Amino acid sequence: MDAAAAAVRTGPAWLNDGFGHIWLPYTQMGTAPKPIPVVSGSGARLKLADGRELVDGIASWWTVAHGYCHPHIQAAVEDQLGRLPHVMLGGLAHEQAYRLATRLAGLLPGSLDRVFFSESGSVSVEIAMKMAIQYWRNQGIARSRFVSFRGGYHGDTFATMSVCDPEEGMHSLFRGALAEQHVIDLPVDDDSAAALDACLSDHADDIAGVIVEPLVQGAGGMRLHDAATLKRLRDACDRHGVLLIFDEIFVGFGRTGRALFACEATGVEPDIVTLSKALTGGTLPLAATVASGKVFEGFLGDDAGHALMHGPTYMGNPLACAAANASLDLFESEPRVAQAAAIGRFLARHLEPARDLPGVRDVRTEGAIGVIEVDALRDNPWLKQCFIDAGVWLRPFGNIIYTTPPLAIGEDDLARIADAMVRVTRAWSERFHGG
Repeated sequence: MDAAAAAVRTGPAWLNDGFGHIWLPYTQMGTAPKPIPVVSGSGARLKLADGRELVDGIASWWTVAHGYCHPHIQAAVEDQLGRLPHVMLGGLAHEQAYRLATRLAGLLPGSLDRVFFSESGSVSVEIAMKMAIQYWRNQGIARSRFVSFRGGYHGDTFATMSVCDPEEGMHSLFRGALAEQHVIDLPVDDDSAAALDACLSDHADDIAGVIVEPLVQGAGGMRLHDAATLKRLRDACDRHGVLLIFDEIFVGFGRTGRALFACEATGVEPDIVTLSKALTGGTLPLAATVASGKVFEGFLGDDAGHALMHGPTYMGNPLACAAANASLDLFESEPRVAQAAAIGRFLARHLEPARDLPGVRDVRTEGAIGVIEVDALRDNPWLKQCFIDAGVWLRPFGNIIYTTPPLAIGEDDLARIADAMVRVTRAWSERFHGG
């Protein structure tokens, strides 16, 4: 066997050497097989070490909006790398962060115009929660708890775990170690709206804010709700004097196919919004917590103790901000929102044949999100391998088989994803339901 054939069979040396030292996400390392080695990416495709290609149906956890290795973003990062890879944002300023803050403020609706940078979505939510609590404390009011919703997911750090669905398997282990919050049903109808109103009324002295993923609850199961639900939230928060936080880490930057942001599409303006994922087009880690003028003004004054005392080391990193500015260029010059809407229409048609398969509960789409919900996923490793064999990269979880492809994906690659989802779901149905 020559060296090339051996490499295909055993994987590259870096994988074999490193697997004994790396700790992977959401993985039982005692039983997990080696992950699939990727050597490059282009457009919607990943090239593997053995020469195969997979169409990436989840855009690397929903980040790669414009496809891999987009030349415009690459050029912007390369140029910035030669000028200033990093500089602290405390006491010093650089153009990329200030330009990006100005652009985000101009794109977001209403008075959402004060941008605080960090490196990850989960941290941006923690910052939003910290802002909300301190906003009240700066007024001499001690409010420290939040209302969030069943089916919601906001991150894996400690504060964000506390506002996720408490039944979520990833976080139930930490029950008792997390701050207690009010987790209730989304106000999708009169009864649940009344329950929200009662919660805010009963705990008015202690609730700092309400946090929600607008339009789509992502990692909690890709559950959809409408703009009327968000309007009920806004009205209830206004009645009870509570801050409203939109976590747009998943849905922001065109994913819903309605507008660049859900708060823009629905006409419901939160007091704070969090952004990440597609902010840099899937190139470098960056997140933003954007506050309204009202919230920002709550930190102003002569008292130094009223300042927001938070500062991630790499906040506003010039390379990441350059990537984000280049990504925004593409959102402005290319029809990403329209592309997301077209993806939704395509998926709605092509996933529909799965609806009547035994074991399938629902088929739903929202922009560039397509979901086949089943009664319960069984033999997940087998499912994943079926998709790999079909030439696509998908990562089913919970009870859903889903796709969130790059917004710039071509129709041939999109068809390959949709066809694989239906064919593999049919095989799953036959295997476990005799369908």
